[in-house]
Amino acid sequence: MSVAKLGFLVLFAVVVAQAQFGTSSSQTRQLETREIAVAAAASQSRAVFAATPREVLTAPLLEVSAATLLPVQSKNPDQVGVGKLLVASRNLGDPNFMRTVILLVQYDAGGVVGLILNRRTDLPISSVADVKGAKDRSDPVYAGGPVDPQVVLGLFKSPTKVRHDGAKQIFDQIYQVSSKVQLEQIFSDHTPASAVHIYLGYAGWTVEQLKMEMKVGAWFVFPADAETVFNADPDSLWEQMIRKTETQFARK
Repeated sequence: MSVAKLGFLVLFAVVVAQAQFGTSSSQTRQLETREIAVAAAASQSRAVFAATPREVLTAPLLEVSAATLLPVQSKNPDQVGVGKLLVASRNLGDPNFMRTVILLVQYDAGGVVGLILNRRTDLPISSVADVKGAKDRSDPVYAGGPVDPQVVLGLFKSPTKVRHDGAKQIFDQIYQVSSKVQLEQIFSDHTPASAVHIYLGYAGWTVEQLKMEMKVGAWFVFPADAETVFNADPDSLWEQMIRKTETQFARK
């Protein structure tokens, strides 16, 4: 091999090495830049968190899109209580409770009582509620559950505090009504169907019985809200709720 040719090969090797080294150095600088940016952002986040008042940190995240969060639901028996909703799982085959949504109105040593929210009947209130003001009510009665179907119970939404022995606050503005006097007052005030529902019968368990059903996956538990209790389309309520149990984090 001639000296000239050997020299050309050596020069070519040096150029290639410098090109590779230069590219590597460029990539390294880019990585270092990104790492510095990430570290700065993390530091800034910690500073904002530390400077934020505790009451703000613990406040509900009202501005977070619901589509980005999992629904607030559980299968934990310890989450069951008054003011909670039971949503039947897809594999619950008991015809008494299949595809039901139930509001719990009692949960104590005496037992558990709930009202099925989504079994609307064809019977008008006027045909079952023998109280003043109810004779012209055409809004339907609900089948509250298989226990004591002759018992008449009501759920009532009131923006003001209800102080009466026949009314029990379940959560927020929602009350359970069981006295004839209180029902007469509600109907005399021409309370709309969107704020009062009447139920025949109720669902009942012992605490241990319901816990056992929870452990085998029969129910999901949700916090209750007025919109669900007085849902405008109760026939589709179970479908609405069961879909929430299957919602996943939104992918961006």
